[in-house]
Amino acid sequence: MSNPLPDPFADRPDWAPLPPRPVEIVPATGGTDLRGRRVLVGLPGLGWRGDLRADERVVQGSRTYVPVIPEHEWYRAESEQVEVFAPLVPVERVWVETIGDRPPPAAASGAGIRLVSLDAPTRRPPTPAFEADAVTGRRVVHVDGGVERRDLRAVTETYSGADGDICVRVTSELEWYRWAWRGQAPTTLEVPVHLLWLE
Repeated sequence: MSNPLPDPFADRPDWAPLPPRPVEIVPATGGTDLRGRRVLVGLPGLGWRGDLRADERVVQGSRTYVPVIPEHEWYRAESEQVEVFAPLVPVERVWVETIGDRPPPAAASGAGIRLVSLDAPTRRPPTPAFEADAVTGRRVVHVDGGVERRDLRAVTETYSGADGDICVRVTSELEWYRWAWRGQAPTTLEVPVHLLWLE
């Protein structure tokens, strides 16, 4: 699609939904509880890997490590109560995703290249799903009446629903991953696209 859709909420009328609170990324060296938390691992200047979950810190000798598990394995371990392999990553190479505070409204920034620092992982602000090129498999937040429903994955692209709304079907992350390891089709929910944000 060569021409992007106009933003129907550009002037932010009172009825327009507020975006969800953004994900902020903090070093795991702080006192944050880690069990089950989403984490990123990597090295400054090299890069970062996400879609991981952590367990509690482990101290061996004078070093602190974090057991890190691919997210699909973490869900399988929790759901099926099975043991999974979790490599130990030095705590200084682990960053934790937390939910931040909603920033004050800002003027829309122009399109273009956005430069980031390679010293720490960077997250994008929540993006309206209707602005995305593709949503299937992406983490989404359903915001309805000021309530944020997280830990969801989109299972379809946008389509025209029975009532004429433009919608996306979503499912819980547990069901998304269960679909992979059991082949069991997930239970989905049809959500109007204007209530969905990419995390």
